[in-house]
Amino acid sequence: MPEHKAIRVALVGNPNTGKTSLFNQLTGLNQKVGNYPGITVDKKVGKSQLGKDVTASVIDLPGTYSINPTSIDENIVLQTLLNQDHDDYPDVIVVVADVENIKRNLLLYSQIKDLQIPTVLAINMADQLSLKGVEIDLDGLKKELKSEVVLISARKNQGIDDLKNVLVHYKKLNTSPLARISSRIDKEYFEEMDSAISGLSLYKTWLYITQMQEFPGLTEKEIEIIENYKLDRDKLKRYQHKETIFRYQQINSILKKTYSVDRSKAKDLRSRLDRILTHRVFGYLIFALILMVIFQSIFDWANVPMDFIDGFFAELSSRTQQWLPDGKLSDLISQGVIPGIGGIVIFIPQIAILFLFVSILEETGYMSRVVFLMDKIMRRFGMSGKSVVPLISGTACAIPAVMATRNISGWKERLITILVVPFVTCSARLPVYAIIIALIIPDNRVLGIFSLQGMTLLGLYLLGFLMAIVSGYILHKTLKVKGKSFFLIEMPDYQLPSMKNVILTVIEKTKAFVFGAGKIILAISIILWFLASNGPSSFDTADKDFQETYVSKENRNTGYEEALASYKLENSYIGVMGKSIEPAIRPLGYDWKIGIALISSFAAREVFIGTLATIYSVGNDDEEQSTIKQRMSEEINETTGEKLFNLPVGMSLLVFYAFAMQCISTLAIVKRETNSWRWPLIQLIGMGLIAYFASFITFSILN
Repeated sequence: MPEHKAIRVALVGNPNTGKTSLFNQLTGLNQKVGNYPGITVDKKVGKSQLGKDVTASVIDLPGTYSINPTSIDENIVLQTLLNQDHDDYPDVIVVVADVENIKRNLLLYSQIKDLQIPTVLAINMADQLSLKGVEIDLDGLKKELKSEVVLISARKNQGIDDLKNVLVHYKKLNTSPLARISSRIDKEYFEEMDSAISGLSLYKTWLYITQMQEFPGLTEKEIEIIENYKLDRDKLKRYQHKETIFRYQQINSILKKTYSVDRSKAKDLRSRLDRILTHRVFGYLIFALILMVIFQSIFDWANVPMDFIDGFFAELSSRTQQWLPDGKLSDLISQGVIPGIGGIVIFIPQIAILFLFVSILEETGYMSRVVFLMDKIMRRFGMSGKSVVPLISGTACAIPAVMATRNISGWKERLITILVVPFVTCSARLPVYAIIIALIIPDNRVLGIFSLQGMTLLGLYLLGFLMAIVSGYILHKTLKVKGKSFFLIEMPDYQLPSMKNVILTVIEKTKAFVFGAGKIILAISIILWFLASNGPSSFDTADKDFQETYVSKENRNTGYEEALASYKLENSYIGVMGKSIEPAIRPLGYDWKIGIALISSFAAREVFIGTLATIYSVGNDDEEQSTIKQRMSEEINETTGEKLFNLPVGMSLLVFYAFAMQCISTLAIVKRETNSWRWPLIQLIGMGLIAYFASFITFSILN
């Protein structure tokens, strides 16, 4: 091999075979996440050192059961492997299988082998062979498959060096086809096809005819020949069916010689656990208990680090104001940038804990059982069982959740899921929920165990999910769109979570949230500071006007400097904007300052807290800056003279944020996925109206 050779390695496999675990083992922290060109689907690429002088660019392709795609995600696999001009076209392919479902995994392997690209079969979870009662004749399997086969355990880092060694010497791999489908289907038909287009392998030509809509690298004459073959759709469907049957016959023959399972020797607890965890009664109770523990932990475990971060940013803001000379720059940094960033950084502990639990549930295999449980409910409300996956992933972020709907084959079910996903409480709502709950809900215990604050947070998550279900049912009855789909879910084995995978997931998700939100918050904080520190002519004369007003009125137990700062803020540009919308939001219990936070948070929900932190900082000239919580808890309603953030106002805000569509990025993705502005506009207006009236009712009842 030449020195410093970089090769391209593609990881392909069925869902739940451990492909991502292998990717993490090969690449570690040398990963980046992007999008496929022109497609809003996550693309994971990483660098791996295979040998002394050989590095690899490893791409984790979307999971697929067959090279014949049924969704946009799966189509990416086909496009990547057929187009030699594709940026990710691999030098070598690793097909990842697992020891218990190897028969189904080999269907995909046999298809890819026929593309005549160097291919390696990596059988994962090899450490569980004895637990499953499985025996594999490795040498016999290599001979039958005409390829290298490596036993690995991605979680325990077993066999990874052997796999790397095979990849280094990929040019020595046998690239002859495995199935040779032509002789078993219609020899004359395939020979004619092969001679008509001589520049491609037979199986690639067959895939162009049966699957591809685009023809990169082909001449006009070759495209015309392929289009002619496409005309006889009945024959193509019949031959595809024969191909699948023949491949499984060949796989069965191979496995009879090389693979055996003796269930009497198995030590598997899976079936016994499934009977409990997917029980029609106990399954839901256990899931509810797990959710309660998660939200309890979010508050209990995060309290200490959150208080530390809150105090640190308050101290930093105060110190910065003391260190820097008086002026606009000092005010911008101490009253704009620092409070704005602090308003999001404070929630890193809670977000990290949420992602930690979600990652553990996925790693153990329990999340698939949740999907199975919820499928029984979803079908009654007009959505596919596959809708559960986007809804659950929506707890992290609605953007990848909307993109995940591509796995839903029925357009109506997919559209309904896209429209209701934003109701599910995402991590961006968590900062808003957390600080308002801390302000209005006492830190009491129920039964001496469960935190009342944690139970309130759980209730908000359930409220969002319930609204998604109800909205789905209404849309199912009102949308005049035809289409049906079928639900297929694989139950992976229960496994101890890989701490490496969990930590990588938590770091990746938390970093994406903080840096993604941080850019928006920093920009908005600077804009808000400018609007709050400047104003029309009334702002310029505020000192004089206020002095006359202040002297002529009774002192309402407010210091002169603090009262002056509040008066100037009210007459600033941001104050004028807030006052103009105050009549519309007053029935919800909000003042003009909250109104400004509502407007700014339409860019992203988590900006709400940062906005209030910036506004209250501009109105605070104390030498000792107080924390965000303190400033919000001390805010007074100018009309009633009582605390602004009381139970009615707080609950009204919680309900508003539970239902409102306040995420420009999500609207953009919905437009892209539906190829129309109609649906995101319906989503924005519909969710906004629901949020407004639900908040109005909540405030009216509690006030």
